[in-house]
Amino acid sequence: MHILVSNDDGYNARGLEVLVEALRDLAEITVVAPEVNHSGASNSLTLSRPLSVRHAPNGFMYVNGTPSDCVHVALTGLLDRRPDLVVSGINNGANMGDDTLYSGTVAAAAEGYLFGIPSIAFSLVERGWGHLDAAVAFARQLVAHQLSQPLQVTSLLNVNFPNLPENEIKGMRTTRLGKRHPSQPVIRSATPYGETVYWIGPAGDARDATQGTDFDAITQGYVSVTPLRLDLTHHDHIAQVSNWIGPLCS
Repeated sequence: MHILVSNDDGYNARGLEVLVEALRDLAEITVVAPEVNHSGASNSLTLSRPLSVRHAPNGFMYVNGTPSDCVHVALTGLLDRRPDLVVSGINNGANMGDDTLYSGTVAAAAEGYLFGIPSIAFSLVERGWGHLDAAVAFARQLVAHQLSQPLQVTSLLNVNFPNLPENEIKGMRTTRLGKRHPSQPVIRSATPYGETVYWIGPAGDARDATQGTDFDAITQGYVSVTPLRLDLTHHDHIAQVSNWIGPLCS
């Protein structure tokens, strides 16, 4: 068995290092991660310049690009054989609800999924690595289960861990994505030269945290496991849009 591991916090992030150590006895591990933090990079690929791949003393490979770059380069040029699983994380912070659209952690896993490889994104909800050991223990369980009893369809799973001791986590729940309110306003500041600059504001509060959502599972003390898909087509609206553009098609 062979696992490709990446993240968006960078190749020296604690969550990545601890996850890799926990998985080493399950399979051959290859790490290809970003050189620096790329949180919020989403599924972007670097097309305007070449990418460099370097080797860290611990054996990890790192790329001067995005999380999607890392997995893409690994699968199309670095690896001698196709991995059985792509894993991303453990991220320092939540990737729930609308966060998944912006997440570099989820994007790295999604890139593996686009290549037809089962993929899992792992995130620890609160920043600061509190109770990372518990998150790693559950991550290892999920990876071991996937390797021994793989899902019958190629899957993309988004997994979030509550920051709780292992004995206080109630278990795992299969969830759907919740929704957030719009982000808080940008933060305006100035450079030393008087130029106005803007920082993106914090994410908004949960708008849909009802039963069955990832937000609700985390609040209740469960690990949230959400199956994702990348088909953005709004199938229910195809007929309506077709009728709407009908007069323009004659």
